[in-house]
Amino acid sequence: MDFGAVLQTDPPASRAVHLAKLAEQHGFSHVWTFDSHLLWEEPYVIHSAILNETKRVKVGPFVTNPATRDWTVTASVFATLNEMYGNRTVCGIGRGDSAVRVTNGAPTTLKTLRESIHVIRELANSRSVEHNGATLRFPWSTGSELEVWVAAYGPLALKLAGEVGDGFILQLADVDIAEWMIASVRKAAADAGRDPASVTICVAAPAYITDGSEAGLAHAREQSRWFGGMVGNHVADIVAKYGEASAVPTALTDYIRAREGYDYNEHGRAGNSHTAFVPDEIVDRFCVLGTAEEHIAKLERLRALGVDQFAVYLQHDSKEETLRQYGETVIPALRDTRTAKA
Repeated sequence: MDFGAVLQTDPPASRAVHLAKLAEQHGFSHVWTFDSHLLWEEPYVIHSAILNETKRVKVGPFVTNPATRDWTVTASVFATLNEMYGNRTVCGIGRGDSAVRVTNGAPTTLKTLRESIHVIRELANSRSVEHNGATLRFPWSTGSELEVWVAAYGPLALKLAGEVGDGFILQLADVDIAEWMIASVRKAAADAGRDPASVTICVAAPAYITDGSEAGLAHAREQSRWFGGMVGNHVADIVAKYGEASAVPTALTDYIRAREGYDYNEHGRAGNSHTAFVPDEIVDRFCVLGTAEEHIAKLERLRALGVDQFAVYLQHDSKEETLRQYGETVIPALRDTRTAKA
């Protein structure tokens, strides 16, 4: 299993670069950042700095969208970063949440998302593509390689991820829900004539290691409760589209009945005052909380479902310590065992 670190690009930007370097030192393979241009600093500028000061990690947005950036510009950014630093980028993309809602916009249609994935991937892989009635390509780009991972929750979005995504991003770590969603993506891939195993599965959630006490767990929950509110935004869209009697597991839909609103000014932040409706049970299910041994046990269950990467949201008060404990304890436990002498 690979591991990613998900960062917000709060100022100073040097802080994100520092955490990215620390993540690499502790064995993380990917560094991701939020992409919401009004709420936080411009991620792609910071990606360049991260790539310049690291050697191995892959870097990308978690996640971008087709609405706030021209698709050809997005592709150009990735192709340029690849030319500068080697092929060390990956594009996480979805329909859009905070980046579009803060400007009173709305998530794009799945049709638009599908089209944008094709345009971005072809151009950023140094290939030509038909777009807006023209055949386009970057004449300066050769040998660029970019995978596009699709963030999804609802049935049709999961189908799209399986049909066209190089990877699937699931932003919650509930084992039962993950099992249903991964199966949906793999079925869609198989139905489209693809090898289901070719789709990289990435589960992302806040991770907080505690000392095993009830007080420690209570603190971890409060530091992570914001995540249930963020996920609730997407679930609310699903319920609005499909109704409560959809194929989506009830464990994902029931808790948002008490949701009254959401302030994007507090998006992705511990202490978000609009997430009080999220019960402890959902925090525990959606996040990875507890002792290092409890983290390893839950991640083993996710790995058994076929999860290839766990991406750690670090939006809490224990960023460096989480990276350290994952690097020293959790990541080694999830690696394939090797011996110096058979």
